[in-house]
Amino acid sequence: MIPVSSHTRRHRHPAAFGTALLVAAGLAGVTGPAAAASAAPAHASAAPAASAVTLAATSRPMLRQGSRGAAVSTLQTRLTALHYDVGGVDGIFGPSTHHAVVAFQKVNGLVRDGIVGPRTWAALDRPVVPKPKYTHSGYSVEANLTRQVVYLAKGGAVVRILDASSGKASTPTPTGTWTVQRRIDGWRQSDLGLLWRPNYFYRGYALHGATSVPTYPASHGCVRVPVPAMNRLWATIGVGTPVHVYR
Repeated sequence: MIPVSSHTRRHRHPAAFGTALLVAAGLAGVTGPAAAASAAPAHASAAPAASAVTLAATSRPMLRQGSRGAAVSTLQTRLTALHYDVGGVDGIFGPSTHHAVVAFQKVNGLVRDGIVGPRTWAALDRPVVPKPKYTHSGYSVEANLTRQVVYLAKGGAVVRILDASSGKASTPTPTGTWTVQRRIDGWRQSDLGLLWRPNYFYRGYALHGATSVPTYPASHGCVRVPVPAMNRLWATIGVGTPVHVYR
């Protein structure tokens, strides 16, 4: 186990991502009479800037849970490329997409509202790209309690980012380095609550699925992730997988 820098960096992909959004909105390459008809008179020097603003606003609509369409598919594709646990690209802004957006907002220091507005769209152009704090040749799990996310890492790179909720102030999640000791493939009623597919890493503390994963620390000490996210993670980790919990 080799500790590495937890430094994060920002990537610039504005041109490619902006083009994808224009294509998704059906606005890329608009030419001909229709474009000319919408243009302002030649003497109006401010027209090009106004048109650009209108185009950008149309290509980046406000998205939230319940939204559907090409712009949602573009959002899901972008989040997937950044390793957020969307669950699939289907053009439907469902619970998994919502939690992926919240996780992205947590990592990027944005308001955790699950709504993709101007600030979140802008951050998707220049995202914070997290790196794991520890390096293992195989898979490992890192619970970042400060950001309230879980990283699935492998070979010094984050390969999946999950929305999470750890222990509240009165029942904090213990920090340290452990491994998964045992697992239960199903629901488990414990003193710490109802746990879905718990992966126990320290005494009765586990990384597990839950039907409620708020944007803040709210558990009895375990690390919660959404039930569908745990289902997608279940086959990847197992007994012996390193678990790092830190602030």
